[in-house]
Amino acid sequence: MNAGLTGLTFSPLGDRALLLELGGSADSLTVSRVRALAEYLGQQQLPGVLDFVPALSTLGVHYDPETWRDDTGKQSPYESLVQRIQEVLPDADSLAATDGQLLEVPVCYDGEYGEDLLSLARTLDLSVEQVVEIHSASVYTVYMLGFAPGFAYLGQLDERLVLPRRDTPRAIVPAGSVAVANQYTGIYPAALPGGWHIIGRTPLQLFDLSRDRPSLLSAGDRVRFVPVSATRFRELESTQT
Repeated sequence: MNAGLTGLTFSPLGDRALLLELGGSADSLTVSRVRALAEYLGQQQLPGVLDFVPALSTLGVHYDPETWRDDTGKQSPYESLVQRIQEVLPDADSLAATDGQLLEVPVCYDGEYGEDLLSLARTLDLSVEQVVEIHSASVYTVYMLGFAPGFAYLGQLDERLVLPRRDTPRAIVPAGSVAVANQYTGIYPAALPGGWHIIGRTPLQLFDLSRDRPSLLSAGDRVRFVPVSATRFRELESTQT
């Protein structure tokens, strides 16, 4: 294995996928390297590899085991593919992920749209205005998609807004809800159960199967939240249907 990626480990995920792990922590450097490795391996055109799924510190590789079957029986398809990946691995210093699109996401933080905004502000000893200012001041990176189709884990959340999840999750969180939990912020793509703190809502549709690209966001994209009034929210919402 290339010396620059000595921390990389492999493990099987059933008989049609394997997992590459670049480290135990989901820091911004690790997340970037996972995405860069996915891009790099995708360029190698490995036969029988169907998909790469980047996460916070791991990369899932889905493949057709028949393509990698060793007729001699000395290696399993998993072992054959691992060996090939090890042969083409680049040096860690050469891994650089490309930036995705920058998307401005309108968010109404007012009233009913930010159900937990006031309680969160009190817990953090901040004003509501400070929470909104801090949350909308950063440009976030989509670390990964998970939990539900189109749900993007966005980081890095300003440490002044970091809170653990709610003690009691909600049975239903409205679609478009913008929320925070731990070191992430995210947007619920549909009406779903969830335990994050809701601080606003966007009128944008995060996931729509009728679109050529169903998920509005992909790993590596960047997001800037733009505060809007309730009136503007409703205007924008009417254009989404």
